Amino acid sequence: MRTKRKHPIDRLFGTIVSRRKADPRKSYTARLLKRGVSQCAKKFGEESVEAAIAAVLKNKRALKEESADVLYHLLVLWAASGLKPKDVYAELERREAQSGLAEKASRKGGKR
Repeated sequence: MRTKRKHPIDRLFGTIVSRRKADPRKSYTARLLKRGVSQCAKKFGEESVEAAIAAVLKNKRALKEESADVLYHLLVLWAASGLKPKDVYAELERREAQSGLAEKASRKGGKR
């Protein structure tokens, strides 16, 4: 019987969390986490803009690379914020039951 492999997002998140205790002088992830949520959010924003620019320029290779950076920095931001992938998965599953327009309209009530 084969063991089901974890999703790459879950594996990467596990690696990120394990780096919390690493030496920030030797681990970029540890350095980001040590700097806190604000710095993690800033890096995520920077990478997101780079991905958007690559898409506008129709540079698929750069978009692929920047997308990987975006996902990595998003997971670092989750870890810094105390969020786990399973929390986001649950929210995605909840949203599957409704249209995107209905979901957007439900958030206009001041939740954010």
